[in-house]
Amino acid sequence: MFDHKFDHLLANTADNQSATALALLFTSLEKTSNMLSKAQLKNAIAKGALWLTRGQHTQRLRRVKKILQQGDELHFYYNETVLASQVSDAKLISDESGYSVWYKPYGMLSQGSKWSDHCTINRFVQLHFTPERAAFIIHRLDRAATGLMLIAHSKKAARALSAMFENRTTDNNTLEKYYQITVHGDHSKHEQPQVITTDVDNKSARSTFTCLAYDETKDQSLIKVKIDSGRKHQIRIHAASIGLPVVGDRLHGIADKNEAQNLQLCAVSLRFTCPLSGHKQSFKLPGELQSSF
Repeated sequence: MFDHKFDHLLANTADNQSATALALLFTSLEKTSNMLSKAQLKNAIAKGALWLTRGQHTQRLRRVKKILQQGDELHFYYNETVLASQVSDAKLISDESGYSVWYKPYGMLSQGSKWSDHCTINRFVQLHFTPERAAFIIHRLDRAATGLMLIAHSKKAARALSAMFENRTTDNNTLEKYYQITVHGDHSKHEQPQVITTDVDNKSARSTFTCLAYDETKDQSLIKVKIDSGRKHQIRIHAASIGLPVVGDRLHGIADKNEAQNLQLCAVSLRFTCPLSGHKQSFKLPGELQSSF
């Protein structure tokens, strides 16, 4: 494994002006002690490790035969461990043309890094369709969480759906997001439903917890959660704030970092008025994809 960044400003020669991205990168690597085969390079590039800066714009570059222009810069990030990462497949719940609804499994990322994007849901969605579709993230789920996610397939749809999520608390917005969590402790002893308004990162946040079941032998509760705001780790923080941390939560709960159990937090349903069609939409995660209790 090595961590290296190559910046290339092409020289004013005919040869360099017609160089391909792969040829230039391979030549540059030959000058270092970190030699990789062309097969390794192609694999890394396919997984999102190569970036092209042209003028003020930087983006991932996957076309190894792309002809570079004078002034282009290549940035290459190689991390063997990251590139070897694997995740389970996402599952298509509904294809609505302008957007689609997916089940995100444990471990799949909502956003890539400079090292790669091959374990992200948007890259998986891009490659799922034939021909490929653009895939824009509208909202996020933690890597350790599972459940429903909306993916937009055009900039127009992305803008409209993103605005819907941002304005969820306005009178004319009907977005409802429901989750299920398994927590340590007996939530049935609390007021039902329980509204929690503890600030998250000094910002207002509101969650409604309703106990669905309590397992006395495990001392664990299954809770339905409705959120009226979308703060980072909101559900996990609110659960911990009432002394009932989410099972498997290594950050805000009591789970040990070596504990094998996954975070028991799943996005199970979405209801909203589609900003593109005006139709009311409701999507529910099939029972077999929900966490068992």
